[in-house]
Amino acid sequence: MTRNLIIIPARMASTRLPDKPLADIEGEPMIVRVWRQAHAAEMGRVVVAADAEEICAAVRAAGGEALMTRPDHASGSDRIFEALNRVDPDAETEVIVNVQGDLPTIDPALIRTCVSVLASKGPHIATLAAEITDESERINPNVVKVVGTPLAEPNRLRALYFTRATAPYGDGPLYHHVGLYAYRRTALERFVALPPSHLEKRERLEQLRALEASMRIDVAVVDTVPLGVDTPDDLERARKLVRKARRA
Repeated sequence: MTRNLIIIPARMASTRLPDKPLADIEGEPMIVRVWRQAHAAEMGRVVVAADAEEICAAVRAAGGEALMTRPDHASGSDRIFEALNRVDPDAETEVIVNVQGDLPTIDPALIRTCVSVLASKGPHIATLAAEITDESERINPNVVKVVGTPLAEPNRLRALYFTRATAPYGDGPLYHHVGLYAYRRTALERFVALPPSHLEKRERLEQLRALEASMRIDVAVVDTVPLGVDTPDDLERARKLVRKARRA
């Protein structure tokens, strides 16, 4: 059976929401909420890779596993790669899942779906997308779109491009990219060794580095986009969602 490792990169620096990983959501730090959702996916070991001891302490107090990583990593993928090599020095893990540390209400089923994409032999990397239903998102550059070609398997695309523009042109659905990734270990090793690519720097989208290097990214189309917490308003929305889930 393929050995999976879920790594949650977390860093304190946030211009719009200072100390974001420790933001309180109904009595628990946000990073603990993310760890709980990832653990509930039951897809393997879960490790938080942090840049501050305060984050590690919060996760450990909740019974989770966390380790300090270098504070100067340029991206979350660099951070998870450091964590991977430290917690799995014998390279036993085959699939690494990158769950962003600002998704406190992510459905564990989305994590399982992302990992399931790599059951096929073709893709190097797996990710998720949801069809855009809000017209304002079609032209919002903060909503990253996946341009992909349908595969034989239902609700699967092979990614051809990721963009902040409204694309592709013409009739048909547009897809909102969900920033959750599953990597084959060899793919993550190759990815972090590559320099930032031309289109990656232009669009400010790291995943384009993989496509420009002819790596294959397959996409599972899901029916929901998890709430990413970037602002105080997002944080309040997350609190309301948690309260609602408790009452249900």
